[in-house]
Amino acid sequence: MQTAVYEFPLNEKVRNYLRVEQLFVRLQQGEQAQQGWQYISFFEAMFTLLDLLERLDIRNDILKDIDSHEKNLVQWSQHPQIDTEALQSALQRIIRLRERIKQAKKLGSELKDDRFLASIRQRFSIPGGTCSFDLPNLHYWFNQRSEIVQNNIQGWLSELSLVKESIQVALSFLRERGRFTQVTAQKGFYQGVADDRIELIRIISENNSGFYPVLSGNKYRYAIRFMWFDAEPGKPPAVEQDVSFEMASC
Repeated sequence: MQTAVYEFPLNEKVRNYLRVEQLFVRLQQGEQAQQGWQYISFFEAMFTLLDLLERLDIRNDILKDIDSHEKNLVQWSQHPQIDTEALQSALQRIIRLRERIKQAKKLGSELKDDRFLASIRQRFSIPGGTCSFDLPNLHYWFNQRSEIVQNNIQGWLSELSLVKESIQVALSFLRERGRFTQVTAQKGFYQGVADDRIELIRIISENNSGFYPVLSGNKYRYAIRFMWFDAEPGKPPAVEQDVSFEMASC
């Protein structure tokens, strides 16, 4: 049975975390890029990430989450069956991460001073604005020797490594808060109540049954509706049969 994991954030903070995580997945593909269009995709993801970091207060959100994680780890350390070595390792990691974030400037700000990035960034906001006649310097850059190109990419990614690790830690702790349980959506519909702790709903659903979940709601209540991927003409797009799936409230 083929399954897919769907994640639905219940607040704006987690939405931003997931967006940043997805952009880092695209950025990592730059390390395997060989063609010009692949580098353009790399820069599109980088400039989108920088735009997000400039507009959002992710730094303070992460620091608040780290403080919360530290308190939870200290409480868990009192449990007699806890893995002390693993707990201490996690605790030391988030303490080191917090100090690095506090000492750093605004996340991602170092790349604003890169002359090459600054010279091409504006054109990426224009549809089709990355042709060689628009950005001959970009065309020159990705036609250099591969080791030069890759060294540049590694340097830019290293400037973003603190952001990446911060998001990884924040989402790791968040996802580990929930455990998957079997749930049934009667006639394709399920409704739940969220408390203050629940920030993310994760769903494991069959991916060969022709339907997918959609979530609507907020931090107080949410509803899950299963929809047909390719609904037959004249028939409702919503699934009207019972659907069994796994869900974790994180």
